[in-house]
Amino acid sequence: MYRFLLTPRWLSGTALAVAAVAVCVWLGSWQLGRFEDRVSTHRENKQSATAAGDARPIDDLLNEAAPQVSTVTVGKSVSVSGSYDLEHQLLVPNRVLDGKQGYYVLTPLRTADGHAVAVVRGWAPGTPAVAPGAPAIAPAPPGGAVTVTGRLQANESVGSNGAVAGGLPAGELGMINRASLLNVLSYDGWYDGWVAADEPPAGLTAVPTVEPQGGDGLTLRAFQNLGYTLEWFVFGGFVVFMWFRLVRREAEAEQDRALGLDPVLD
Repeated sequence: MYRFLLTPRWLSGTALAVAAVAVCVWLGSWQLGRFEDRVSTHRENKQSATAAGDARPIDDLLNEAAPQVSTVTVGKSVSVSGSYDLEHQLLVPNRVLDGKQGYYVLTPLRTADGHAVAVVRGWAPGTPAVAPGAPAIAPAPPGGAVTVTGRLQANESVGSNGAVAGGLPAGELGMINRASLLNVLSYDGWYDGWVAADEPPAGLTAVPTVEPQGGDGLTLRAFQNLGYTLEWFVFGGFVVFMWFRLVRREAEAEQDRALGLDPVLD
């Protein structure tokens, strides 16, 4: 009853179906591999962000060979020595910590060679008030030479949580990155990213390590890869289903012809 499968028409059709299924399985496996790679990258970024390690001089991690904070260096513990710029403390609003709205207190730290490091000394709840005559809302930075230990953080962008492009009053900063800082304070040069101090002053809370934005972690793109995986496997299953259905229909027609039930055309 299934001898028709050996005819040229069915042999070519079967070969085409097998090729289609193979392509669907290959594409589905490729998309699944992309998804797994993104999951792996997400885990590595998270581990890198949580494993600060022993504090190292900031120049060991940010230098001419590697001037930018990367997924490898983000969250790493660093130490930097210099003196705070007491006259240019900045407040970064719209920062949420433990479900509460607040702001970062950012104070530039000048190194001996004239470079500057953006140090977030901590987080405070509420809304910053920087209008003239407003009461002090953040502890003043210490004067003189200091050594700060903290964790490297990646540059913020418009897509970062709480970051805004501009439109803030003087004394506030919408997002923490080198370009925004250069627009506010023209130092000889800024280190990339920023440092979240491990030991905030009284009244402030330490800022946890923020995972870098725009990476290949568990973003919408990763779940798109997973969706494409399912689609290709479904397509392959549909090809198999249709092939079996056509075979069954042809087998039933062969059986009807063998019993003389083939319809007679006028």
